[in-house]
Amino acid sequence: MYSSSPATATAPAVREPQHAPVAHLVRGGVVEGVHYGSVVVLGADGRVQLQLGDVEAAFYPRSALKPLQAVAMLRAGLPLDGALLSLAAASHSGEERHLDGTRWILDLAGLGEDDLRNVPDMPYGPAVRDAWVREGREPSRLAQNCSGKHAAMLWTAKLNGWSLPDYLDPAHPLQRAVADTIEELTGQRIARVTVDGCGAPLFSVSLHGLARAAARLTTAAPGTPGARVADAMREHAEMASGAGRDVAELMRAVPGLLAKDGFEGVQVAALPDGRAVAVKIADGANRARIPVAAAALARAGVDPAALTAFAGEPLLGGGEPVGRVRPVPALDPFPLPTCA
Repeated sequence: MYSSSPATATAPAVREPQHAPVAHLVRGGVVEGVHYGSVVVLGADGRVQLQLGDVEAAFYPRSALKPLQAVAMLRAGLPLDGALLSLAAASHSGEERHLDGTRWILDLAGLGEDDLRNVPDMPYGPAVRDAWVREGREPSRLAQNCSGKHAAMLWTAKLNGWSLPDYLDPAHPLQRAVADTIEELTGQRIARVTVDGCGAPLFSVSLHGLARAAARLTTAAPGTPGARVADAMREHAEMASGAGRDVAELMRAVPGLLAKDGFEGVQVAALPDGRAVAVKIADGANRARIPVAAAALARAGVDPAALTAFAGEPLLGGGEPVGRVRPVPALDPFPLPTCA
């Protein structure tokens, strides 16, 4: 466990989360399936306005932590802004702009692809991945969805005179700086540390802490690291994700919204005044992540009319819509037909 300042609260409890139903699969007016999870909605004053499930248990935010990792790197001297900073906080689709941007960061650092320590992979975006398969291209570290973050980590380490081959070691100065930033912004100590899919350290906090951290980014003073990360991701949403990705579409649909997804059904989003939501779908299902997050944003005060495109994907019968994935009634703000 990492040390933290006296002002930082204790670590969240490590326990089996007491998740609650957050989304229904409704087919022909009958609930065919249920997604469990947890949801928290914070008001502009930081107080909890709504919660479902277990928002205080320790969990792994996965890639939803990337904006906080980017803040830590800026604090350590990383000189990025705009599209390249958005890429440093990205779970990108592996489009050519993402690969070119990662190469650019490495070039600025005087480093190359061989210096990366993330795992080689195919592009995350389905269309891009399919194209790679047709062209016979092999997995690469550049194509892996966290390559922008890893390139930025390498440059940060080099700027500080820190060792490069072990930049992913949790004891490395870079990762200790990341841990300190996560504890500061979430307001709680880290409960557990493991390894994320890309090879970087992964820190466990609570869903409540994750929402609080996102709010602190969107309300940060202009020009500060938190504000710079939020601005970069909002202004270059597709650099932080990819063409057609729901998280980019959500940021475009809601002015000023900062949003970041994470594997295993994680979503966090925050508005400029500090209202924030965080979602964890227990079974990791993407089809529940976005409609539940959109419903939570509506409960936070966003006009539901701006969110109808995210209300849930249809369920098909004979090729025709006969139902829908919907938030549970305690969340659901969307006026949809009974059969859906």
